[in-house]
Amino acid sequence: MSGGVEHPRYKWIALSNTTLGMLLATINSSIVLISLPAIFNGIHVDPLQPANVSYLLWMLMGYMLVTAVLVVTLGRLGDMYGRVRIYNAGFALFTITSIVLSLDPLDGGGGALWLIGWRVLQAVGGSMLMANSAAIITDVFPAKQRGTALGINIVAGIAGSFIGLVLGGVLSEWNWRSVFWVNVPIGIIGTVWAYRSLRDAGVRVKARIDWWGNLTFAVGLTALLAGITYGIQPYGGHTMGWTNPWVLAGLIGGGAVLALFCLIETRVAEPMFPLGLFKIAAFSSGNAAGLLGSIARGGLQFMLIIWLQGIWLPLHGYDYERTPLWAGIYLLPLTVGFLAAGPLSGALSDRFGARLFAAGGLLVMAASFAGLLLIPSDFNYWVFAALVFLNGLGGGLFAAPNTALVMSSVPARLRGAASGMRATFQNAGMVLSIGVFFSLMVAGLAGSLPGTLDAGLTAQGVPASAANTIAQLPPVGTLFAAFLGYNPIQQLLGPAILNTLPAANAHTLTGREFFPHLISVPFHDGLVIVFWLAIAMAVVGAIASLLTPAGRPAAPADLVTRESELVDELYGAEPLTPTPRAATPLTDNPS
Repeated sequence: MSGGVEHPRYKWIALSNTTLGMLLATINSSIVLISLPAIFNGIHVDPLQPANVSYLLWMLMGYMLVTAVLVVTLGRLGDMYGRVRIYNAGFALFTITSIVLSLDPLDGGGGALWLIGWRVLQAVGGSMLMANSAAIITDVFPAKQRGTALGINIVAGIAGSFIGLVLGGVLSEWNWRSVFWVNVPIGIIGTVWAYRSLRDAGVRVKARIDWWGNLTFAVGLTALLAGITYGIQPYGGHTMGWTNPWVLAGLIGGGAVLALFCLIETRVAEPMFPLGLFKIAAFSSGNAAGLLGSIARGGLQFMLIIWLQGIWLPLHGYDYERTPLWAGIYLLPLTVGFLAAGPLSGALSDRFGARLFAAGGLLVMAASFAGLLLIPSDFNYWVFAALVFLNGLGGGLFAAPNTALVMSSVPARLRGAASGMRATFQNAGMVLSIGVFFSLMVAGLAGSLPGTLDAGLTAQGVPASAANTIAQLPPVGTLFAAFLGYNPIQQLLGPAILNTLPAANAHTLTGREFFPHLISVPFHDGLVIVFWLAIAMAVVGAIASLLTPAGRPAAPADLVTRESELVDELYGAEPLTPTPRAATPLTDNPS
C-alpha cells in the first residue's frame, strides 16, 4: 500500500480488512452450531449417548467460552504492543487452525477431541481479531464518521453469527469438513492483506502485563461459564444438574475467583481490566445493554434452530438429514433484517445521536419476541419470516449505535482494553444464553413432556411400563435431539419393543412426524418462559440505553484532560501525551 495512516484512503482500507476479520471470527461462532449433526455423523459419534454429551457441550460452547475469556487480555496487549500487531497475528492463527480442523484424521471420541482442541486454539485467533478491530477503527476515523464505520464493522460481526447458520446448513449438506475449509482462502487473503496494508495509528501504553489479573479472570470466568453450561445436564435423579457438586464448585468457585480478580484490579498499578472505565456512565450502561441484548440474541438462535430442525421442518415433510440446510435457508429473513438496518443505523446515529436508535432497536426486538410468543408451533411460514425479519431489524438498529456509545466514551489509550471488555460482555452473553435458555426450556418441558410422551407412546401400543420409563427420562435429552434434528424414538424403544408392535404402529413411531407432533405442545410451553425472559432483557437493555448520558463529543483539549485524569486514577502514573492524528504513525510492519 502506498502512503501511511494519513492517506485519505487508509481508514477505508482499515475498515474493510477489520470487517472481514470480524465477519470470519463471528461466522465461526455459529457455523458449527447448525452443522453439528453432519459433524458428528462424519466422525461417527452419537452425541445423545450419555458418555458423549460432554463432546456436544464443548463443541457448542468451547469457541464462545474462549473468546469471552481472552478478548480483554488481547485488547490490553493491543494497547501495549500495537493493536495491528495483535490483530494480524490473530488472522494468521485463525487461518492455520482452520486448515488443521478440516484435516481431522481421527474417528469417534478422538476425532471429537481433535475438533474441540483445535477449535479452542482457533478461538484464540478469533479473540485477537475481535479484541482489536473496533479499536483500530476508532483510532483512524474522526468522531463524525465513527458511528458509520463502527456500524459497518459491528454489523458485519453480529451478522456473521446469523450468516454462519445459513452457511453451515448449506456446507454441511455437501461435506462436514467444508465448514472449516471455507475459512482457508478467506483467511489467507485477509492475513496477507492485513500484514501488507495495516499500520498502527493508536496510542501505545508503556505497561507491564497484569499476570495475576489475567490468571484469575481466565480461571474465574471459565469456571463460572462452564458451571452454567454443565448445569443443564441431569444429575442424581433431577432434570438438571444445579445440585451437582462440580457445577456448584464452578459457580461458587468461579464467582469467588472473579471477586478476587476485581480486588486485584483495584490494587495493581497497571490492570488488564481498567475498572475505572465503569465510572463512565456511557461505558457502563452501553455494556449492560450489550450483555442483555447478546443473551437474548443467543437464546433466540438456539430456540429457532430447535423449532425448525426438531419440529417445523419434519412436520412439513423434510427428512431429518436435510433439516440443517433448510433451517439455514428459512432463517435468511433474520440475516436480511439485520443487514438492512445495521449500516443505516450507524450513519443516522452519527447525525441524530445514538441513544434513541440503540433503545429503539431493543424495543423492536422485544416486539418480535412477543410476536413469536403468539404464533403456534406449527406456524404459517410468512408470519414467522416477518417476525424474525423484525428481530433482525431491531438487532441491526441497536448494534452500531451501542458500540459507538461505548467506544467513543473512553480515552484513546484504553480503547484496546475497552474494545476487549465490550466483546467480553457480548461473548459471555452468548455462552450464558446456553445455560439460561436451555435451563428455562427444560423447566418448561418438565411440566408437560412426561405426560405427553406417556400418552403418545401407549396410544401406539407401546407397553405401559416401557412408555412410563421413557417418559421419565430427563427432558434435556429430548431437547438435544430436537436441537440436532434427530428422532430418538427408535433408539429409545429399541428393536426388542418395536418388533413386537404392529408394522403400522412401528412405522408411525419411527416416522418423520410422530416425534415433532409429540413434543410441539410441551416445546411451546417452554418457549413461553424463554421468550418472556427475552422480552424482559430487551426492555431492560433499552432502558439502560436511554439512561446513557447524551451530549456532543468533547473538544480535543477536554478529551486530553479527561484522559489524563482517568489514566492517573487508574495507573497512579503520569500518562504519556496522546499522539496527534497527523503525527508520524507507529509502524510495526514497514513496507
